Amino acid sequence: MSSEFGFGKVVEESFDGAIQKVTAELEKEGFGVLSDIDVAAKMKAKLDKDMPGYRILGACNPALAYQAISAVDDIGLLLPCNVLVREDADGKVHVDFMDPESVLGLVKDPGVAPLAQDVKGRLQRVMAAL
Repeated sequence: MSSEFGFGKVVEESFDGAIQKVTAELEKEGFGVLSDIDVAAKMKAKLDKDMPGYRILGACNPALAYQAISAVDDIGLLLPCNVLVREDADGKVHVDFMDPESVLGLVKDPGVAPLAQDVKGRLQRVMAAL
């Protein structure tokens, strides 16, 4: 997967295994998971609709987030970095990452671009380890 706003790949893991693996690899790069939104469960609970596994993990590296917030007060609107783990109709599991360079490119502050590059590099290492 590659788009204007993200990158990712199909992994050879179960859905739950992919959640565990990506969480562990994020930790190696200094990220914690601040939020875990189980979209499939919400759709079932609110709309009684079944769908394959679909979870959005809000990943944050506190030191880098602090630098970003120190540079631009309202940058929190663009944080944390979303990591999407989803299962398609064929049972394949995808792990997709928000592209911080694309998203943080909306911010016109010279101090943010190097942070976005750093975060993207870390997320690309996480993806490579999956």
